[in-house]
Amino acid sequence: MDVRELFQDDFICIKSAETDEELCGRGYVHCTAWQEAYRGIVCDRYLDTMTVEATTARARRFPENTLVAKDKDKVVGFAVYGPSRDEDLPNAGEVEAIYVLKEYYGRKVGYRLMNEAFSRLGEFDTVFLWVFEKNERAINFYHKYGFEFDGCKKEWTLGTPVTIVRMVKKRG
Repeated sequence: MDVRELFQDDFICIKSAETDEELCGRGYVHCTAWQEAYRGIVCDRYLDTMTVEATTARARRFPENTLVAKDKDKVVGFAVYGPSRDEDLPNAGEVEAIYVLKEYYGRKVGYRLMNEAFSRLGEFDTVFLWVFEKNERAINFYHKYGFEFDGCKKEWTLGTPVTIVRMVKKRG
């Protein structure tokens, strides 16, 4: 067990991804959570073409700064964090991804993942993330955590155009 583990409540623990099995779990959660959460936000054709194999390959290519939420041996959520990738926020931390399987909604798994990602970004006074503009569930979660919109938007094409918006939280 990882010495950096934060929680073990209801058999859910938050830890750094260390094994290939955990990265495979991240891949499964990534694909499944997108298909569960983004119907009606992202083009169905795009979601239907997503595969666990592709998201697992991505998890293996980019394993650094990955946290997993585990229910016993099953990965049920993950978060990825790191220094800013946005040129206009060069001295900030970024929560690049945070996903939880739908069956674990309401069990504070996302909150626990966010707490640990935020903690590991402790060197930054500002932390931000990007969210689909129409993802009300996630936006509500981020607002409760203290993130606010900063006015920045981007358009992605995922089968059809979708808008993402940036949310920022300053420490203190």
